[in-house]
Amino acid sequence: MNTIYTDKAPAAIGPYSQAKEVNGFIFASGQIPIVPEKGEIVATDIEGQTEQVIANIKEVLKAAGTDITKVVKTTCFLASMGDFAKFNEVYAKYFTEKPARSCVEAGALPKGALVEVEVIAVK
Repeated sequence: MNTIYTDKAPAAIGPYSQAKEVNGFIFASGQIPIVPEKGEIVATDIEGQTEQVIANIKEVLKAAGTDITKVVKTTCFLASMGDFAKFNEVYAKYFTEKPARSCVEAGALPKGALVEVEVIAVK
């Protein structure tokens, strides 16, 4: 089992890793829209926050030696299902391989984020 870390994505804000590699699978922790260089959320709308989340995911996957086209499962958390359609517009631009997915409304997300996404990918 290998621990994945990159400074091009936000550092964990709790006792967990950005990702773990096990038997050729990458299990990435949920990413919220923190801009790594600033250490805070900058975007205020669902589209901007989703773009940042996906940028963070791409960097974690790159550090693990894979990419977004190898994602097999996503779990998506939205602060409001009212953002579902706008979230999907951004999501669909990047997850073109259409991985399996769960998407739920969460009561609250860390740091007041509107969106969080975790992924499982293969190398």
